[in-house]
Parts: sequence; structure tokens; C-alpha cells
Amino acid sequence: MDKKFRAQQWKMLLITMFCYLFFYTGRHNFGWAAKGMAADLHIPYTAIGWISFSMLIGYSIGQLINGNLADRFSARLMVTVGAYLSIITNVAISFAGSGTVIMILWALNGYFQSMAFAPGAKLINNWWSEEERGKAFGFYTMAAGLSSVVTYLLSIILLQQGYEWRMLFRLPVLLLLISATAFLIIARDKPGAATDEQVKKQPEVSWVDRYRMVLGNKRFMVVSLGFGFESMARYGLIFWVPVHYLGGNWKDNPGNLWVTFLLPVGMSAGALTFGMLSDSLFKKDRVKAIFFGMLVSAVIAILIYISPVHNLLLGSILMLLAGFFVYGPQACFFPLSPDLLGSSLTGTGIGFMNMIGYLFAAFGEPLLGFAIDTTGSTNSIFIVISVLCLLSVACVGAVKYMKQPLVKTA
Repeated sequence: MDKKFRAQQWKMLLITMFCYLFFYTGRHNFGWAAKGMAADLHIPYTAIGWISFSMLIGYSIGQLINGNLADRFSARLMVTVGAYLSIITNVAISFAGSGTVIMILWALNGYFQSMAFAPGAKLINNWWSEEERGKAFGFYTMAAGLSSVVTYLLSIILLQQGYEWRMLFRLPVLLLLISATAFLIIARDKPGAATDEQVKKQPEVSWVDRYRMVLGNKRFMVVSLGFGFESMARYGLIFWVPVHYLGGNWKDNPGNLWVTFLLPVGMSAGALTFGMLSDSLFKKDRVKAIFFGMLVSAVIAILIYISPVHNLLLGSILMLLAGFFVYGPQACFFPLSPDLLGSSLTGTGIGFMNMIGYLFAAFGEPLLGFAIDTTGSTNSIFIVISVLCLLSVACVGAVKYMKQPLVKTA
């Protein structure tokens, strides 16, 4: 491979990763702000769950729309515009005085945040071949996991410094402003003339046909269903684990905050590991890799449930493993879009899959909030999460018995 092109490949991957590294500062900050928001505005946790639901619904609808648009328009511009609008919305939320206003703004923020992942994946797919697709998507998904690390770290520091919940919507997103601007300047949608040649040879496909082809692939539909349950489990951990460990006396036990920090650390490590292993150990059999990861996740969730919350060492190990195994399979889910649908439908496929994922995750938030309100214990969320992981296992396991070929030539 030409060294200059190879350098450009990595440059595009790294700048996309850098941009997405700070995207969650405008989304995963909510879990850390939830406790202070609930107390300040007198909002019950079930209502907090519905506010989180609104963002996930906005994100889900946006994925369905923006994934398709990414196969037609500039991914570079879509990602940047989404970042800027998300920053504006976060700052607006920091000045809001009611749960209703926050819910509306948070739903809009979900849509703006959805303008990044599928377009970014489309850009990466344009630059990387099928042989290295798992690795490239593994790095990209790792950046998303590290974005949670960054957001968790900033939130912990701000809380420990005594900042109120509103500052969690103002300060962290400044990093997104920097990374999105750098992405706008450096990123390029495709390798250039060579890709333009290939595009000219491909027949024009309407946006309706793109949706039709995605919906007509039965294996992809079942995989997307499995992704939905995985996303419910993942967001159940991301949103409610901080609530679980903050408790009523976290200032007396600041170590609890750092236990939660290991969750996104495990997620980022899992994404890179699963992405690379799907190309090597699992021989591009991404379904098998997902099955393994989600099965282990179900077991870990039960172990967290039966473990005492005050045992910080055990809690730290389990949080690290939970993040690793529940999020790692995402690096295998996304390459299944070009694998099953072909490269020309990468954006539409990933957008549809993410739409299903976040739609499921949206309904999971009030469900978990209701479980806490009903049982009076945040520990109950881990039983629900274990069941969700097993449902994901059942879906991806069923794919093996379907007649449609697993891998479709890109």
C-alpha cells in the first residue's frame, strides 16, 4: 500500500476519533447532573428517567434520518454542525428552571448528537478496506468509550470541586467545541479521485430504496434487535451506575466516584479489543464475538448485584469488566452494516441499527427508574441489565440459524 495513502488513512481515522472523543461531554454528563437536578428542581427519579428517555428518542429518530443522509451528503459537515448545535443546547439546559423545558431541550440535543456517529462511520468506511474494517471500527468505537471516560472524569472533578449540576452542561462541552472545529478543518469525506471513480460506476440509489434494502435484510434486522437489547444494558450502566454509587453519602466515601470511573475505562478497552479480535481470533465472525461478550456481561451484572457496594476493590474490578464486555461487542455490531449490506449502505445501516439501539435504550431508562422507585434500591438495576444482556444473546444466536448469508461482499 502507498505510504502516503496509508498515512492519510490513519489521519482520517485519528481526527474522527479525536472529534468523537469529546462528543459524550454533551450527552453522558446527564447521569452526573441527575442527582443535583432532581434535588434542586424537585423531580422524582421516574421523571428524570423520562427526561433521559427524551434524549434517547431524539437520538434514535436522528439516527434513522442522519444515517441515510450520510450516504448522500458530507459526513464532515454533518458531524461538525451536530457538535455545534449540541453545545448550544447543553448551555441552554444549564439555565433552565423546569423539568419540562429540560426535557424538550434534551430531546433536541439527542437529535443533534445523532448527526455524528453514522456519518463518522461512513467516513471511516470510505477510507478503510474490508480486511481492516474490524480494526478501524474498533478504534472508532474505542474513541466513543474514551469519550465516556473523559466525561466521567470531568464530572467527578467538577463535583469534587463543589460545582453545581448546571456547570456539568457548560464546562465539559468546551472541549467538544475545540475537537469539532479541528475535525472541520482536517477531515475529508473520501480518498478523492479514486473513490469518485468508484462512485460514478455505482447506480444512483434513492433514499427510499436505501431504507427498503436495509429493511429487506432479515439477518440485519435480527442483529439490530440484538443491538437494541445491548444498548439498553449499556445505557442502563452509563446512566444509573453514577446514581447507584453517589448514594446519599458520597462525600464521606469519595472512592465511590472512582469506582464508576472504571466503567467507561473498561468500555474503551473492550471496544478496541473486540474490534481487533473480530478480525483475528473470530475470523471476521462478528456474531460469535457479540454472543460471547453479551453472555459474559449477563454473568457480571449478577455478580455486581450480589456484591456489597462498600467493597470498593471488588466493585472496581466488576465495573471494569462490566464496561469491557457490555460495550466491547459494539465494535462488532457496526461493521456488520457494510458486511451484510455493502459499503454503499453503511450510513443507512448504521443509522438504522443505532435508531433501534437508542429506541430500546430510551424505554429502558424510565423502566430502570421505575425499578429503583419500586424497590427503593438502585441495586435492582443490575438484575434488569442481566436479563437484557441475555435477550441480546438470544437474538444474535438466532442469526446463525437464518438462511441468508452472513457476509456480503462490500
